[in-house]
Amino acid sequence: MKNNSSVICIGELLIDFFCTDVDIDLVEGQNFEKQAGGAPANVCAAIVKLGGSALFSGKVGNDPFGHFLKNTLEAVNVDTSMLVLDDEHPTTLAFVSLKANGERDFIFNRGADAFLMENDLDKDRIMESSILHFGSATALLADPFQSTYVNLIQAAREEGKFISFDPNYRIDLWKGRIDDFIKLSQKGIAIADFVKVSDEELMIISGMNDREDGIAMLHELGAKVVAVTLGKEGTMVSNRQRIEIVPSVKVDSIDSTGAGDAFVGATLYQLSIDEEPKRLLENFEQLKNIISFSNKVGAIVCTKVGAISALPTQEEVHQF
Repeated sequence: MKNNSSVICIGELLIDFFCTDVDIDLVEGQNFEKQAGGAPANVCAAIVKLGGSALFSGKVGNDPFGHFLKNTLEAVNVDTSMLVLDDEHPTTLAFVSLKANGERDFIFNRGADAFLMENDLDKDRIMESSILHFGSATALLADPFQSTYVNLIQAAREEGKFISFDPNYRIDLWKGRIDDFIKLSQKGIAIADFVKVSDEELMIISGMNDREDGIAMLHELGAKVVAVTLGKEGTMVSNRQRIEIVPSVKVDSIDSTGAGDAFVGATLYQLSIDEEPKRLLENFEQLKNIISFSNKVGAIVCTKVGAISALPTQEEVHQF
């Protein structure tokens, strides 16, 4: 995959074990369902399902779970040539159960994804891609992955690459370290062409209660375009000159897992097929059309169970 329309996503690929027992915590839970997880991997899958090309860069254990994850990505034609199989560390695992009140019981067994080093990366090949997406939930947690990630963002900026950034806040991972999350996220936002945040992330990172004030603050940091996903309300998008809410389509939501990643993947897919994605962002009407399509892809994912399995093809989106 050396064409200039490829998107490279750097981050975690892991196993999510979902407890299928109803309204029970992990102490009592007996039955678990294994699924491929990791936001950057979901974004890659979304791009490829829509007809684009995407490469995933990250690290899993050289164990049965790691091979399952590699096979899962390859089954949807994601390029895994920069997926490292680590002989020293096991694949990262997350265990989740849901209580009736919506509270999650969550355990995170961090493994191989934390140990992605700069010498694991083929930087020349990475810099041949048209778009680099940094949307990892775990990359900023600690070294060595944190340094690898931050250094790559900065190198990509120096090369003039199109940079997409999603801070991907997970409350379970940042307990007691919210200031670190804010500081590190602001570093990424400062050099990004496209920033996707949730309503909650916008408030946390900007410190503002008003959405438009928060978006203005992200622009002041350096973000070119900011998209704030608002669930069924749609997406508030701004390119400094204009700001507007692009409505979503109404659906009966069954499972919102992976909807945000599908939105990002759909956006990057559309940008990647244009020869000058940076210039595309300057045209607000075209930007609104891009976001409208991405809203639809995110909504479709909410109508099905699962993350990668729920991702639509181009044909499904047009028929929707």
